[in-house]
Amino acid sequence: MSQSGPGAVVVGTSFGFITHMRALREAGFEVRALVGRDPEKTAERAARAGVPHASTNLEEALELPGVEVVTVATPPHTHAEIVLAALGAGKHVVCEKPLARDAAEARRMRDAADAAGRIHLVGTEFRWSTGQAVATRAIHAGLIGEPRLVTYLLHQPMLADPSGEVPAWWSQSEEGGGWLGAYASHVIDQLRHMLGEFEGVSASLGVVSDRNWSAEDTYSVHFRTRGGAEGVLQSTAGAYGPPLVASRVAGSKGTLWVEGDAVHVADASGQRTLEVPDDLVGAAPKPPDADLLVTAYDMMHSMGIDLAPFTRLFQVLAARMRGEGGDEDPAPATFEDGAAVMAVLDAIRRSSREHGWVAVE
Repeated sequence: MSQSGPGAVVVGTSFGFITHMRALREAGFEVRALVGRDPEKTAERAARAGVPHASTNLEEALELPGVEVVTVATPPHTHAEIVLAALGAGKHVVCEKPLARDAAEARRMRDAADAAGRIHLVGTEFRWSTGQAVATRAIHAGLIGEPRLVTYLLHQPMLADPSGEVPAWWSQSEEGGGWLGAYASHVIDQLRHMLGEFEGVSASLGVVSDRNWSAEDTYSVHFRTRGGAEGVLQSTAGAYGPPLVASRVAGSKGTLWVEGDAVHVADASGQRTLEVPDDLVGAAPKPPDADLLVTAYDMMHSMGIDLAPFTRLFQVLAARMRGEGGDEDPAPATFEDGAAVMAVLDAIRRSSREHGWVAVE
């Protein structure tokens, strides 16, 4: 399964193995090592995929010849140490979201990446999701005028059954766990990319499911952007029942909403569905092998919808490593974006604790 492209190390044997590894190969990279905490699991998965090196020692993997890129798909509280080690070894880095435990830690990672002169990207792959990308272009083009009201809802039952297994860190706020970092980090990145910076938030975090967690499975956020839009973000992964989904932006000249890959607009001339430009047509999802999907956490990735957008992200990385690109649309999220998202998450958590409006740094 080896290729002749740039060498990569994947850190993380769950999502890193299920998605990062496959997407790197689709984008032309050679995955030279898989790094994990469990020696047996790491060795088994590396052998299964034909990855030549399996290790529990990051430094050992970083010293392998030809390695230029490190991708990090581990719990958030471990990101900084791994990223700083990779940057110290001169590697380009792609790190999963949320980028860090808080904005201060994320800024240290950003500053280290800038000082090292390495490419640094965040795994907010859904910037390349067809519906999201079409909607963002349409709003940037002024199709609905000045964005003024935003509604983003997602209710789904992934964590509703308390017997559904997830990694231990998911339940622990001090380790960056919870639904806010897992899901809202995607939404906030999307809205920053679409509408600009957040000005402030009023929020509450809670647990709907019958779980004894210090982290949340539910959030409700009222926000304003510096550009003047205001809106509501609400999501739970802990509610029984059919999914509830709404992604909608109302502007001064029309309203736009997203349903899967379809983007619709309504204005004074009526209602229509936007055409998808050729460069935003995504490849069909490719589910991972079913036997890899054991826990409720694993099942989040069962449809394989992450693979195509993650492949696009790694293609952008490859182009930038060749000295090309820089004007992509969608643009990839960098550690600068990751730190800005963390500032919003910090403000949401503070608002929930203090029961008031909090300005975003």
